[in-house]
Amino acid sequence: MKMIKNAAGRLVPDEINNQKQIPYKGVGKYKPTGHKYGPPIRSCADYPADGNKVVKNLREALERAGLKDGMTISTHHHFRDGDALTNMLFDTIHKMGVKNIRWFPSASFPVHSHLIKYLEDGTIHHIEGSMNGPLGRFASEGKMRGVGVLRSHGGRWQAIQDGEVHIDIAVIAAPTADPFGNATGDRGPAACGLLGFALADSIYADNVIVATDNLVPFPCIPWQIQGNNVDYVVEVPTLGDPSKIVSGTTRVTKSPDRLLIAEYIARFVDAAGFVKDGFSFQAGAGGINLAFLEFLKARMKEKGVKARFVRGGSTQYLVQMLEEGLTDFILDGQTFDLEGVRSMRENPNHVNTSPFTSYNFHGKGNFASMIDFVVLGATEVDLNFNGNVVTHSDGYLLHGIGGWQNCLTSKCTILAIPSFRDRIPVIVDEVTTLVGPGELIDVIVTERGIAINPNRKDLIKAVKGSGLPIKPIEQIFEEVNAIVGGKPAKPKLNKDKVVAVIKWVDGTVIDSVYQVEK
Repeated sequence: MKMIKNAAGRLVPDEINNQKQIPYKGVGKYKPTGHKYGPPIRSCADYPADGNKVVKNLREALERAGLKDGMTISTHHHFRDGDALTNMLFDTIHKMGVKNIRWFPSASFPVHSHLIKYLEDGTIHHIEGSMNGPLGRFASEGKMRGVGVLRSHGGRWQAIQDGEVHIDIAVIAAPTADPFGNATGDRGPAACGLLGFALADSIYADNVIVATDNLVPFPCIPWQIQGNNVDYVVEVPTLGDPSKIVSGTTRVTKSPDRLLIAEYIARFVDAAGFVKDGFSFQAGAGGINLAFLEFLKARMKEKGVKARFVRGGSTQYLVQMLEEGLTDFILDGQTFDLEGVRSMRENPNHVNTSPFTSYNFHGKGNFASMIDFVVLGATEVDLNFNGNVVTHSDGYLLHGIGGWQNCLTSKCTILAIPSFRDRIPVIVDEVTTLVGPGELIDVIVTERGIAINPNRKDLIKAVKGSGLPIKPIEQIFEEVNAIVGGKPAKPKLNKDKVVAVIKWVDGTVIDSVYQVEK
């Protein structure tokens, strides 16, 4: 494996899993050429005239789709830790004796630790998708046969449409579907809200299988997946555990430190002039972000202002804003709780979106850059404002990128981070893994103060005299290290063994993830 230095100064492989790579060239510097990838042309003559594409089981669908060794199989993650279908899928593939599958999920979760035995026996060769929990640990210890590839949600769409990843068979879990293959996620016993992360798979894959535990007569209305893109429909006993599909336990943080961070963010965006009629924002579903929404709502009501749209992951807190008239629209990328599912089903102003509209960098613009401000998290931030969201201070790969990279293009990117996690400083001299370049990260908010990127002189000027605890990032760094008695030790990594790579939003390689030495 030849390693080359990219524009961020990071060493990255020039070839991954026998596929040539382009090193990161800088923000906006790589310009794609050519045309979007197209799947094979099909003929209606090859499909049932009555529109009934139902086959008896998953195995028959895979056989008809021509499953063989070395293929790429994709799945989506809207069911999160409640997903049963993916495990069922690879149980079936294993029984068929097929090997060396490239698994291309939009994300994985601890429930997928079931698949470790298939990584060990060669059923799955490697994973190209966000690896959360046990699968990330497995890869970090150098046990995966191939090199993992982590992409953002938008980067995944980009890779599919650009032909970088050719999907042989897409298996789409659909809470409701009809025999023709039209499918939706906003209703049914396993309703998850929307199926936006499976949309690219349905459009570009050679073969598309829709699996459902709620088959309804044609037509399935509304449809988020179009049956014209679907080859086979399979009824299964269950798609997953509804109690784990959604983050029903999502709650506002009760930690005083984290509540202070949330309050600082609300005060900051107000002082910076963002909170005015027609503004837009995106905030995640973590405890700090949810607390921030409560502080923000209070300020909006006090000022009598309304947002034009908010971007989700939707939660009950965004739904409350919509139903209280504090925003005109929720543009939803994935739904995080039952209230979000209900709202999407009932409210036409709660709109399902996809990574194409929201995040894809190789399109004619996207929603992400139109947002006034976004509030995100991070596992590490360094003195140059670079961000890490995939590895921890011990070097283990335990999180996915999600939409984090894509959101960095908003007009103001804010990272909400506590100074410590388990007494380990979050602000470091250099991030273990570079996932987002510091030039795109504008504000770091901790309970010990707020650091503004020196490049954002407009923000520094706007909040001057606000009474907020604005400090250089170096000062917060020194304060935190003084408390713990010095900088923590760096993780022990085997720099001769790349276990995964991080793709930037344009498909170039921004960093390498190395094997953790025990």
